[in-house]
Amino acid sequence: MDKTFVPIRTDVVLQNETAQLYRSYQDFLQFEHLYSSAVREIQTRLEVLNEEFSVRYDHNPIHHVESRLKSTGSIIEKLRRKGLEISMESAKKNINDIAGIRVVCCYIDDVYRVEEMLLRQSDMELVKRQDYIETPNYNGYRSLHLDLRVPIYLSDRTESVLVEVQLRTVAMDFWASLEHDIRYKKDKAALPTGINEQMFACADEIADIDRKMQDMYHRIQAAE
Repeated sequence: MDKTFVPIRTDVVLQNETAQLYRSYQDFLQFEHLYSSAVREIQTRLEVLNEEFSVRYDHNPIHHVESRLKSTGSIIEKLRRKGLEISMESAKKNINDIAGIRVVCCYIDDVYRVEEMLLRQSDMELVKRQDYIETPNYNGYRSLHLDLRVPIYLSDRTESVLVEVQLRTVAMDFWASLEHDIRYKKDKAALPTGINEQMFACADEIADIDRKMQDMYHRIQAAE
């Protein structure tokens, strides 16, 4: 018989909630396998599209791809924050970003090109779309977020798994990485006056550079 899966922690509440989320260690393994498989599935499709684009147009729209799976603690915290039941079924139904993929593209056009190629695939279902490039977030953050359902073919069934895909340019990724380092690894109350405004201004400046780099690329293409 499977033993209840409880990680070695001193937080008794989290241990109990983890036992609610995963009824057994086998449940945990199957849950992890399902979402890691979804990540691999989309990554493989992105690799195929990127290589094909390179062959046809001598250009790679994708600079690099990163991925991650939400930790058990983060899943529980998100369910708790939403006032939802702590269970695998609840997590699958209510959390869109258990599996996350970040696609860093070369130019702004490439972001929408990759989106179009992904959504053209008949078994890829778009659940939610948030365009923070067209309409930047309050702090200047820019990225295109797609919540996608992708089919995972298992030995005895097919499961439709939600994956959050973030598409952004190298410049957007540069700003977001440093913004996260500044804002979240430092006590927010200790940030000097004017930092938030300066970060927003930097986001606008980087976005302007992004547009200029794309314009230069278009001009070079037109001249060939």
